[in-house]
Amino acid sequence: MSDATAKRNSFAPVVAFAAWIVPGLGHLLLGRWGRAFFFLIAVAGLAATGLSMRGAVLSPRSADPFGTLSFLADAASGVVYFLSRVLEKAGPDLSRAAGDYGTRFIATAGIVNLLAVADAYRIALGRRS
Repeated sequence: MSDATAKRNSFAPVVAFAAWIVPGLGHLLLGRWGRAFFFLIAVAGLAATGLSMRGAVLSPRSADPFGTLSFLADAASGVVYFLSRVLEKAGPDLSRAAGDYGTRFIATAGIVNLLAVADAYRIALGRRS
């Protein structure tokens, strides 16, 4: 293994962690400005849409496995999840269909961010351009 490959392999976890914490940051560290902007707008836009529909931002405490999975999907959006917890002042309104759809939008933001993390990690390893 060459020194460049070893250095790249040791940098990949840092890129993945940065990509999880702040959507798009991993791509930004790799110099992929377009992808960084796209993932930031996609994740933040999905979360903002879900919040505007008064979807639920789930907490780590859940009585059932699906609630735990939903929390993990929400938390996968990194800092957007924590901002959503702060900005959710009115609370969720799941009595309407829009609130339930909003909850799904927030979870989708986390799933999209996980895809961004995987993409940044593969780029950092040199397996994708």
